[in-house]
Amino acid sequence: MSQLETILQKFFGHTSFREGQKEIIDDVMIGNDVLGVLPTGSGKSICYQIPAMLAEGTVIVISPLLSLMEDQVKQLKATGFKDVVAINSFVQEMERSQIFHELSSYKLIYLSPEMIQNKRLLTQLNHMKISLFVIDEAHCISQWGHEFRPDYLKLKEVIAFLNAPPVLALTATATPEVQDDIMNQLERMNMNKHIYAMDRENITFSVQYCNNTKEKLVFISDTLQKFPVPTMIYFSSKKEAEAIASHLHYQLPNLRVAFYHGGMDSMDRVLIQQQFMAGQLDIVCCTSAFGMGINKTNVRLIIHYHIPTQIESFIQEVGRAGRDGLSSVSVVLYAPYDEMLPKRLIDSELPTVEQVKSLYHFFDNKFQAKQTAINEQEIMVAFDLNEIQWRFIKFQFEKYEILKDNHIMSIYEKKNVLVPAIEQLIHNRYQEKLAKLNQMVNWIHQQGCRRRTLFQPFQSTIKEPTFYCCDSCDFQFEQWSPVVDIEKTNTEDWRTSLAHLFDQQIMHSDC
Repeated sequence: MSQLETILQKFFGHTSFREGQKEIIDDVMIGNDVLGVLPTGSGKSICYQIPAMLAEGTVIVISPLLSLMEDQVKQLKATGFKDVVAINSFVQEMERSQIFHELSSYKLIYLSPEMIQNKRLLTQLNHMKISLFVIDEAHCISQWGHEFRPDYLKLKEVIAFLNAPPVLALTATATPEVQDDIMNQLERMNMNKHIYAMDRENITFSVQYCNNTKEKLVFISDTLQKFPVPTMIYFSSKKEAEAIASHLHYQLPNLRVAFYHGGMDSMDRVLIQQQFMAGQLDIVCCTSAFGMGINKTNVRLIIHYHIPTQIESFIQEVGRAGRDGLSSVSVVLYAPYDEMLPKRLIDSELPTVEQVKSLYHFFDNKFQAKQTAINEQEIMVAFDLNEIQWRFIKFQFEKYEILKDNHIMSIYEKKNVLVPAIEQLIHNRYQEKLAKLNQMVNWIHQQGCRRRTLFQPFQSTIKEPTFYCCDSCDFQFEQWSPVVDIEKTNTEDWRTSLAHLFDQQIMHSDC
């Protein structure tokens, strides 16, 4: 048994690597830059966790998924690997100072893209040996990626400041165009590419056409009564996730149902996550906030009550199913005018030109009054901006040197350049997002093989399905015989906790 396999078995309990893992590890261990595209649920994290255990120096992992960081740190420490830490907004100031004091003792450091901009942290990292710089969810660095984050564009300068260590960029969803853009943005065009097929052969694809929401509810209730399997139901609305969970809670008394979304108290979110992982919940009605880092192997059914805004998100969410290789199904529920909600979500992701102009004038006046420091929360409230919109504007203002380190810089006549440029950018980004939504809607309505059409933008071939392919080729729910392995653990703890959640008033907005 090789050293890699020994570590794999000792710390992760596996006797062999999954497709792509060993190839990527071998490449990064000899100092190569690597771009890895592996399907959701394929164990991408092992590609940098094992090098962190073996290499001299420290491995840095940049991830936007704060809960995933925390989970991976806990899991690694439970295996006996203690030299790991996550630094993000969850960490209190006193604890953060202690971590900074002991920074050089860690072999693996998880950081949010915002935290890596911290000057004190960067200065300390600059004096350490960084053996590998990992960018998880690397599609976020691409303007063509489905979750583009401006903060990721700053990583190129961070890498240079840290003495240009080898880079490992990982993602589960990247078209060839996005792959090229990732390498271009990092200015590392010679990265060794390890690209693996994204389709999972044990997942079957289906679309259920409904006339209205009532028919959606009937379908869900009937399906879950017939197939009482671990299920995730995805919603684009927090309020609707709560309402449907409450409905199913009483409609299906033999099944344990809960809701999950980013607007919930953190303790309630942890409760739901732990109960689902432990098999004490059967159905979770959730938004996209749920799923990242949920390595539950026996999820059999993924239902999309609302259609996602793009194919990439859909593929990632479907990838939560069937990680044990057994037969699992994805079903999208579609009713007339279902496109309206994702269109509203797209509208909410970009600022208006009027907001950009108002902010420009506000900053100009503040600069003239020599009041250059800004408070981000106050600005978001005053100009009715959500976090995504503010992030977009802030990056552009920093790009045009109107903002630096949360201070307003000299503006002069930059308005004539900045406002038209941002207006054009908003228009282009909006059209790109609409095109992605149309791609999703077209997939729902197309008549051919759903598997082939779904993965066509990402790969030239598809795998032979292990069970059923899709409802266009060979699948009918009446034929499905999933493994039903729900363990009923009717403890008072989960009943009491869930009753408390359902008794709370619905106080969240639709999106």
